[in-house]
Amino acid sequence: MRSLKLCLIAGVALGLPLASAVAASPVSDAKYCDALISRYNAYASNLEEWRRSGRSNAGEVSAAIANCEAGDTAAGIPTLEKALRTIGIGLPSRI
Repeated sequence: MRSLKLCLIAGVALGLPLASAVAASPVSDAKYCDALISRYNAYASNLEEWRRSGRSNAGEVSAAIANCEAGDTAAGIPTLEKALRTIGIGLPSRI
């Protein structure tokens, strides 16, 4: 019984710092949304011909940006990631 308690205490003592480091390291969804928007906007001016070709999903991207700005990152992030991948632009890091 005593060895079980020691193992539990050791596990908690070793696990708490690791858990807090993992929780603190990823960029928040709001910051990631901002990074996606910035990356999309940085390349958008170079994509005017692509937009005119009819392959653009500009309406979806506008809605995704509005979602991010309203705090609905769960709705905005996937659409922005898809838009960047579609035009061949790498995604920003979440770390």
